[in-house]
Amino acid sequence: MTDTLLRSPVIRLDPADNVVVARVEIPAGTEIPEEGVTTSADIPLGHKIATRPIRRGDPVLKYATVIGFAGADIAPGTYMHAHNVLMDEVQKDYRFGLDYVPAQVLPPDQRASFQGYARADGRVATRNTIGIFITVNCAATVARKISHYFDEERLADYPNVDGVVAFIHEQGCGMEQTGEPIDLLRRTLSGYIRHPNTAGALIVGLGCERNNLQRFFEAEGLATGTMLRSITMQEVGGTAAAIAEGKQAVREMLEQANQATRTPCSAEHITIGLQCGGSDGFSGLSANPALGRAVDLLVQNGGTAILSETPELYGIEHTLTARARDETVGRQFLDRIDWWLGYTDGRDVQMQGVVGPGNQTGGLANIIEKSLGGSKKGGSTGIEAVYRYAEPVTRHGLVIMDTPGYDPVAATGQIAGGANLICFTTGRGSCFGSYPAPTIKLASNTPMYNRMTGDMDINCGPVIDGTKTLDEMGQEIFEKILAVASGEKSKSEALGVGEEEFAPWPIGVTG
Repeated sequence: MTDTLLRSPVIRLDPADNVVVARVEIPAGTEIPEEGVTTSADIPLGHKIATRPIRRGDPVLKYATVIGFAGADIAPGTYMHAHNVLMDEVQKDYRFGLDYVPAQVLPPDQRASFQGYARADGRVATRNTIGIFITVNCAATVARKISHYFDEERLADYPNVDGVVAFIHEQGCGMEQTGEPIDLLRRTLSGYIRHPNTAGALIVGLGCERNNLQRFFEAEGLATGTMLRSITMQEVGGTAAAIAEGKQAVREMLEQANQATRTPCSAEHITIGLQCGGSDGFSGLSANPALGRAVDLLVQNGGTAILSETPELYGIEHTLTARARDETVGRQFLDRIDWWLGYTDGRDVQMQGVVGPGNQTGGLANIIEKSLGGSKKGGSTGIEAVYRYAEPVTRHGLVIMDTPGYDPVAATGQIAGGANLICFTTGRGSCFGSYPAPTIKLASNTPMYNRMTGDMDINCGPVIDGTKTLDEMGQEIFEKILAVASGEKSKSEALGVGEEEFAPWPIGVTG
């Protein structure tokens, strides 16, 4: 797709494609001279039109990539969607590392900067919060009552603290006592506790749970101190006593947390979790590739971006293994794809082909087409590493973290891994938010942005409207990233959205 889009009713993404995308609603019988076709049916905006004869069983190409196969003989001008774009096995050449492009990182004195909180260990925060964590759901009410006590009025005396937030989950007991499920929960919790945006943490446990405080601290190498406190409800006398003790602990941590101030910091300290939800036919044309341009700028400035949602990278994984730093990294990614294929085998989930109702209404025929658009959030640079869910991200540049496609679970893993911002693209509209790393939401099209301006931070619709290029849009997103990292509130943050979206991945047996 060229960056400058003419005001045609359709968008051609690649000369090799045998479909184009409707920029607007197109009635049946409409001539499209530049493609030499006349539509044979009404075409909703964001949906596809055949531009060439396609024989039954032949590939359907979008972005010069196979998104499915024709379910019948197709005439030019035909409406192309899930009814006649069918999934089948595609032979894939993984080309490990052959398209790897190392990041061209600017010298330190030329890198962009933002106003961040520099921590003593060298890491930099975008927010300065106190977190209330629980080892088990039995402690959820205590954590919520403590955090809600510290409302805007009570925090007025601590202007450098961005909030006191409870991180509630439904796990911690009735689960496997050893193995990946409890290891995953523990590394997610400790990732948030150790997060640079967490100035201080209070961990509340019941006492008899399988993920009890002592075992959790031992497993994660945590130790209590001035800014890391713990309470066991059964030991202090129950719910009311734990709430009172927790309030006092938070008051003491607030005094120290408030001493932090923002200072100029290099953009190399920004780590973004890349998310998309409520995708439509425009997501892969505007918001996702525009975010990819911003990712390229961030990587150029020494920063890091985490591409995730593994089930939504299925079908185009060969395009990512080709961008891997080496074959080892590429095969690590394929190992996770294989795990997901086994995990979802026989289940009615999108990795088996059929995307959600909103995606279908928005113009996406199947998971391959969705994955093709979603992967464009990662920009064009090489993939430096692959991480399991919630593992600490230590390499700079573009990396992959294995997560589900479900947004709250995926973003939780990214934040646990160190993301201090989330960038979230959406075509149908999303109201997602997150703590302690704020979410920036990017609309793929102007009509949705206009309907949901209270939730959207940036409108990427001008790319579809033909008034901005992807490069211009990417620069705008990058500047917004720097502004929000410096303390400007995102729309979801200003609305107070994010406390309910903490969702560690619940794998394993509940018994």
